[in-house]
Amino acid sequence: MAILREQHGVLDHLVLADSPIVFDSKTGYNVITDQRVDEVLPELRAEVERHETHTPGHREALQRLVLAQREVRNTSDGYWVAGSNPDAAQHGLTGTTKLDEVRSAAVMSDGVSRLVTEYGKATWDEVFVTLRRGGPSALIENVRRIEATDPTGIRWPRYKSGDDASVAFCQW
Repeated sequence: MAILREQHGVLDHLVLADSPIVFDSKTGYNVITDQRVDEVLPELRAEVERHETHTPGHREALQRLVLAQREVRNTSDGYWVAGSNPDAAQHGLTGTTKLDEVRSAAVMSDGVSRLVTEYGKATWDEVFVTLRRGGPSALIENVRRIEATDPTGIRWPRYKSGDDASVAFCQW
C-alpha cells in the first residue's frame, strides 16, 4: 500500500510493503518503498525463483512460501501489509515532502516499479517521460510488453505472471 496526500503545501506519504512512491524533484528522483517483505524467508523465496512460472514445482514452492509468510505477516518478526489488522498502519514508512520541491510523483504497485528495479529496462526518468506522454496505461503497457519477452519467469523470476499493476501520477 502506498498513499500520498497533499495538504497545506506538503505531501505526506505512507508506504507499507513493497509498493513505492517516486518523487520527481528538482534534485532527482526519490524512491520511498518498504523492502521488509524481501528480507524475510530468503531461502523459500529463492526456491520459488528457481522454477519457471506456472510449473508444478513453482506452484508447490510458492505455496510453501505463502504459508510461511502468513506466519510472519503483520508481526515484528516479519513485515507489515494493509489488511484486517489496523495495527499495520502504525508500521508504515511515513514522511513529508515540501510540495514546492516536487515536480511530479508516481504512486505505483511493485508490478510496475519492477520495470526499473528488477528488469532494468527503464530509468525513473524514462518512467516519468512515459507517464507524462501516455499516462499510467502506457507505463503498464510497457511493463506487460517487457514481461511478455520472459513468459516463464526465467530471466526475471516472478511469483506469478500478470501481476496486478497500478499507478497513479500527479504533476504540480
